[in-house]
Amino acid sequence: MLHLTFRQLSVFEAVARHLSFSRAAQELHLTQPAVSMQIKQLEENVGTSLFEQLGKKIYLTEAGHELYHYSRAIAQQLSEAEAVLGELKGLKRGKLKISVASTANYFAPQLLATFSQRFPTVTVSLNVTNRQALLVQLANNEMDMAIMGQPPDGQDLVAESFMENPLVVIAPVTHPLVQEKNIPLRRLEQETFLMREEGSGTRIAMERYFEAHRVKIRAGMEMSSTEAIKQGVQANLGLGVVSLHTVELELEAKRLSLLDVQDLPIRRHWHIVHRKDKRLSAAAQAFKNFLLDEATTVLAQTTA
Repeated sequence: MLHLTFRQLSVFEAVARHLSFSRAAQELHLTQPAVSMQIKQLEENVGTSLFEQLGKKIYLTEAGHELYHYSRAIAQQLSEAEAVLGELKGLKRGKLKISVASTANYFAPQLLATFSQRFPTVTVSLNVTNRQALLVQLANNEMDMAIMGQPPDGQDLVAESFMENPLVVIAPVTHPLVQEKNIPLRRLEQETFLMREEGSGTRIAMERYFEAHRVKIRAGMEMSSTEAIKQGVQANLGLGVVSLHTVELELEAKRLSLLDVQDLPIRRHWHIVHRKDKRLSAAAQAFKNFLLDEATTVLAQTTA
């Protein structure tokens, strides 16, 4: 029988996640010798090494990888248990861990600000990342919920749309097409497009849309963020397809222009996503209800 303590598992999880004793010590507000002692005691209890050092770097051993998997699951269950017990005690507090696709970060802080004003005792953690990392986090149950575009099919996820996410074609203000109206979709075959990276939700939607309309677009440079796409379009490197929510300031300042293209924008939605087996805390359920009921209205008021 393993004789482990929750403290040892907590310290181990932090060291394994950072692959650093010093960063784990900083996160846990412990001294580095205290962290090293906890890991040493844990290794004595399990009877094998959990880390190995090569040069100045540490790595998980095979046993370490296995224990890391279980330590994360235990930590998540303890967090959920704490939330449930807190609610049963009638405590008006809670924690909310949200991850959002990088494109959604243009509006997510505004929504979280309004939510935090209504629930000031809820501690909110916001993580901004790309679509692929979001899917990994959902698979590993690392957050309460995610905000993203089109969720993947065939996974045990609950996804509910809460707001439209129109994708539009942007161009430099000096581009000749800016002056034209009702531009035929096929006319875009003559232009070069700046592309998001493979796996990006915007790119997937863009490619599917043009393929469905039998329009072959010419791909130019590949960029890893919407901000880079906008900067590239301003520099006359090509056209771009982005979420309308990401270019409102540039359009207002007349640094970019929208093209009036037939059959556009591409109609998509933003979704709030979590695992089917996820037991939502009161804070998480309140945030989900807030998005479903009020997201569009709140953003309209903040941008008015």
